[in-house]
Amino acid sequence: MTRLAPDTYVTFCKGMSLPTLSAVYAEAGLPPTSAGQSSGWTWVTHDAHPASDGISVCELAGRVTGFRYTDRVEGPEPAETVFLASTPDCACEHGQHYSVPHCEAHPFQFVHSRGGFALNYFNMGGRRESRRSGDLLVRELLDAGIVGRETGYDADPGFNADGAHTLRIIADHFGLPSPPLLA
Repeated sequence: MTRLAPDTYVTFCKGMSLPTLSAVYAEAGLPPTSAGQSSGWTWVTHDAHPASDGISVCELAGRVTGFRYTDRVEGPEPAETVFLASTPDCACEHGQHYSVPHCEAHPFQFVHSRGGFALNYFNMGGRRESRRSGDLLVRELLDAGIVGRETGYDADPGFNADGAHTLRIIADHFGLPSPPLLA
């Protein structure tokens, strides 16, 4: 997996079956455009859009791991999600700051949740990973020259501009399968 199809949201979930995860999204008024299951992960995809009269796809990805859905988790471990978005960078007033919520049309491009909380989140590409919350993936991002004092951007300003290197690190770290909408 190196790229996400343009204007796509994908939520990977560990701990829920495909029918259960699809039902959770459908019940929230967010029926998936596609869904699948592989390598211990289930996933649902959505066309990128802001929330309409309720919860956003990104918010629900975090809530799926919380107490409201514990009765739907299969297995002894709590549910875990990885949300990815291929929306462009948020150009809103606070859209570049990692700890300030983005507008509904531009969620964070990577969010890892467990226990009902977003443990790690950031945007990908163009040095945006340096404005992140959470310590997960720091070693991998440092080793790849994506963050740190000396980065690939210093030698090549176009390095990882689209976030493809970061997406590969995320996919490898979590062992994510490649759904049909990922190239």
